[in-house]
Amino acid sequence: MFDSLSDKLQNVVKKLKGQTRITEKELKEMLREVKLALLEADVNYKVVKEFIANIESKALGEDVMKSLTPGQQVVKIVKDELIELLGSSESKLNISSNPPTVIMLVGLQGSGKTTLCGKLSNYLRKQGKKPLMVACDVYRPAAVKQLETIGKSLNIDVYSEPESQNVVEIATNGIKKARSKLCDVVIVDTAGRLQIDEKLMDELVDLKKAIRPHEIMLVIDAMTGQEAVNVASTFNEKLGIDSITMSKLDSDSRGGAALSVKSITKKPIKFASVGEKLSDLEPFYPDRVASRILGMGDVLSIIDKAEEAYDEEQAIALEKKIRKNEFTLDDYLDQMKKIRKMGSFKQILAMLPGIPKEIRDAEIDERQLLRIDAIITSMTKEERRNPKILNGSRRLRIAKGSGNKVQDVNRFMEQFEQMQKMMKSMMSGKGKFGKMKMPKF
Repeated sequence: MFDSLSDKLQNVVKKLKGQTRITEKELKEMLREVKLALLEADVNYKVVKEFIANIESKALGEDVMKSLTPGQQVVKIVKDELIELLGSSESKLNISSNPPTVIMLVGLQGSGKTTLCGKLSNYLRKQGKKPLMVACDVYRPAAVKQLETIGKSLNIDVYSEPESQNVVEIATNGIKKARSKLCDVVIVDTAGRLQIDEKLMDELVDLKKAIRPHEIMLVIDAMTGQEAVNVASTFNEKLGIDSITMSKLDSDSRGGAALSVKSITKKPIKFASVGEKLSDLEPFYPDRVASRILGMGDVLSIIDKAEEAYDEEQAIALEKKIRKNEFTLDDYLDQMKKIRKMGSFKQILAMLPGIPKEIRDAEIDERQLLRIDAIITSMTKEERRNPKILNGSRRLRIAKGSGNKVQDVNRFMEQFEQMQKMMKSMMSGKGKFGKMKMPKF
C-alpha cells in the first residue's frame, strides 16, 4: 500500500532525523522533494499546494528552527499534516437508534460495490449486527447472482427481485423484509455506470428520496488516482454522500486517491478494502495509515488482527500447554491457521516499524505454509500428539501423503523440536527466542 510514495517520503524523513540544525534553505529543499513525491503519487495539485504551505508555515516557526532537534520536529509536523489530510481520526458508521440502519452503496461500475456489500455485511455481523443485503444493481449482467453467491458463502440473507428493474420498489420491499426478519442493518447495492451520467444520478436521487438512507457510502477504486477526485466531487455534489470507502487499497502503490478525496469532498474515508477475501475490510485509521506511509509501522493494527484471531481463553490454554511442554503439532497447525487469518506475511511486515525496504519487498513464498499444513495433516492423530514415534517408515508415508520428500519432513520436525525447546526455555525464564526460520522446501 502506497509503496512508491512511502519510499520517497521515508528517504526525506531519514535525512531530517539526522539533522541537528536545519536552515530555511534546507527546509525548502526538503519540501520540494515532498511536493514532487506527492505529485508523482497523483495527489491533486490543490491538495499538494495546501499541504506544503501548511508544513512550511509551521516548520519555519521560531520554536522549531531554534530547537535542538529541528529535524525530528519537522518530521512530526509532516506526520501531523498527513494525518489531517487523511481525515484526522477514525469515523464510524451512522447507526440509527431506530433499526434498521440503511446503508446505500454508490459508485462507478467496477469500483467494487457488490464485493464491498459482502465485506461490509461480514464486518457488521462480527460487530453483533444482523445484516440484510439488497440487490439493486439490475443492469449489470449477473450482478444479482454475484451478490446472492456472496450471501450464500457468508450465510447472510440477500433480498432480490430478479424479474424487476424497479430499483425503488426492490429497495423498499427489501427494507420491509429486513423489518420482518428483525435485521438491524440493510445494505443496498446499487447500479453503476462506466462513467457518470444523468440517468445514473437521477435513479440514485430517486432511490435516496424513497429509502432515506442513514449513510450514503461512495465506493472508489484506489487505483484510479486523480480521476477519483472528479468522481467523488460529482457524486457528492449531485447526491450528497456521507462517507467514502477505498477499494483495492492494497494494490495502490501511489496513494493519490486516498490522499485527495477527503480534502476535496470534506467527507471521511471510513473503510479500506485491503484484499480479495470477504474478511479483508478494515476501518480506516488516518493516524495508522500516515505512520505506515512514513515507515513508522502500525503496531495497533497488528494487535487488532491478533485480537480478532485469538480469544483470551484460547491464549490462556495455549500458555498452559507451553509451560507444561505439551505443545503438539495440532497446536502448531492451529496457530499457523490463526496467523494466516491475520493476513499475509507481507502485510504484517509492512505494519512493523523499522523493517528495511529490502525485507519488506522480499518475495515470501507462502506456499511453504501449505506444505507444512500438508505434512501435519498427513500424520495420524497419535503421530501429531506424540511425534517421537515417527520412525523411518512413518516419515516415508507422511512424505508421500503430503507430496514432499522425506528430507522435507525431517527438516520440519527438527525445526518443530527446536521451537518446543525455545518455548520451554522462554517459559522457564532461562532463555530467549532465537531467530526462527521457515523450513525451506
